[in-house]
Amino acid sequence: MTSRTENSRDEHDDVRVRDERLAEVLDRLINDSQRFSSAELLDQAVRDNPDLEADIRELYATAMIAADVAMLQSDELSHIMGAETHGAVATTASPSPVGTKIGEYELREEIGRGGMGVVYRAYQQSLDRTVALKMIPNAAFAASQELARLRAEALAAARLSHPNIVPVYEVGEHDGQPWFSMQFVKGTTLSMRLADGPMAAEDAVRLLLPVVGAIDSAHRGGVLHRDLKPSNVLISRAGEPFVTDFGLAKRVPTPDDSLVIAGGSDEVNLTQSGAILGTPSWMSPEQAAGQTDAIDVTSDVYSLGAVLFAMLTGRPPFQGASPFDTLLMVMEQDPPAIRVLNSKVDTDLEMVVLKCLQKPRDLRYSSASELADDLTAWLNKAPVSARRSTIMNVISRLFRESHHVTILRNWGLLWMLHSMVLLVLCLLTNACQIAGVTSRLPYVGLWVIGLGLWAAVFWNLRSRSGPITSIERQIAHVWGGSMVASSMLFAVESVMNEPVLTFSPILGCIAGIVFLAKAGMLSGRFYVQAVALFATSIVMAAMQRQGTPNFSISLFGVVSGLAFFVPGLKYYRQQKQT
Repeated sequence: MTSRTENSRDEHDDVRVRDERLAEVLDRLINDSQRFSSAELLDQAVRDNPDLEADIRELYATAMIAADVAMLQSDELSHIMGAETHGAVATTASPSPVGTKIGEYELREEIGRGGMGVVYRAYQQSLDRTVALKMIPNAAFAASQELARLRAEALAAARLSHPNIVPVYEVGEHDGQPWFSMQFVKGTTLSMRLADGPMAAEDAVRLLLPVVGAIDSAHRGGVLHRDLKPSNVLISRAGEPFVTDFGLAKRVPTPDDSLVIAGGSDEVNLTQSGAILGTPSWMSPEQAAGQTDAIDVTSDVYSLGAVLFAMLTGRPPFQGASPFDTLLMVMEQDPPAIRVLNSKVDTDLEMVVLKCLQKPRDLRYSSASELADDLTAWLNKAPVSARRSTIMNVISRLFRESHHVTILRNWGLLWMLHSMVLLVLCLLTNACQIAGVTSRLPYVGLWVIGLGLWAAVFWNLRSRSGPITSIERQIAHVWGGSMVASSMLFAVESVMNEPVLTFSPILGCIAGIVFLAKAGMLSGRFYVQAVALFATSIVMAAMQRQGTPNFSISLFGVVSGLAFFVPGLKYYRQQKQT
């Protein structure tokens, strides 16, 4: 007893020491990442602490997402560049620069403030005109990333030329403080316009079309916006829309400019893998998941669809109680039906919006120009492409992987182990059956107690690999339900006074239902396993009908084992490569 107590105490001390090391590493990593490259720091931390690699990567990613979400809450603080202000302008603790001069510009009034800087109405004396000037107050105390993003925004917007993109006039620096001037648009923002309620469908489409054209022009110019939302669409007094705020823009290669690559000399690396870019209600699922490498032109198409959704319904497609709740909704839920919120919207236009809002990128419009074509077709009462779907499209959609599939990298090795446990369990059961064991007790011990203990071990091993996601909990519930159902077959047989294992062919149906659920949540490829297991139940019934020797349980063990082992091996290899 004393030895066991001492061992328990030693294990407890080891866990405590490990946790203290992990906390110290993470604290140092998070603090240093504010000044140095977080990617290099993370790699160094893992090299120094190889036994903590999984925990360091998981918890550091969680910390970075939490930090990004916190910043997102201030992203739309009266971002009204060029809009007519209503009420007092927000004040700051530092002295206002209004009345001072930046180069040849005299700052007259603060007209917009957001997560990417402050915009002032300024007077340019040399050309006798009013402009908008954007800068970061107290640049000496601003983070280097904020300054880099301001410069990147100016460069991204300056390289674009489109009548519906707010043009940049001049880029400069004053006392180490970067700034740029641009056209001053008198009017309001689409966000303010939507505060009055949804727009008529035709008015919404006509207003959005120039915006879509502007974004298509930006894409062809090699620039992704990545932060499209109603507050970044200005509406002049003449009703003309303008796209602004390229603070999260990214330079990408173009067909006509194959020598320019992302991350090249003209692009500042402002993001890291796992960072959240955009504003929760308007961002694409890949942005919400922090998959920066997956963000492309279809991400802007998604955001355009979200803006059109709001124009037609008066609300964004997803809005939670907090930014983090909204992020989860964007990644996991479908938007509400537009025609339920606004019955005046016809089905064709609803199909256009829903095609933009598809979670898989390849199901959206492949370009903003395709979206523009469908919106124009809808205005002209012509058929829209969003309604067309081929047999191959349906098949490809059926077997595609969802954005949740990456979590299976945590399950790969465990699924391989589970397949072996399942095969051994079935072989032992078959051995008892062939040996003539008719008592129900040995079988109950194998399946109820044995499988239950393995489930507890399985979940404990998974818990050690890092935080458990909501989709994993759903899968665990489905799997747990299948084990309960399998065990209950013995009780049903007993109540009906049937010989043991009479209902064993139903095991194939139960397992098939589990993979059917996985196909819907994770990957359509699991439909193959589901069909194989449903077919196995029929073969098992036929084998049982023929009499002895009956190897139906062994057959189920082989098929169900392969159903887990094959994808488990695939995702285990993926996990090893990351």
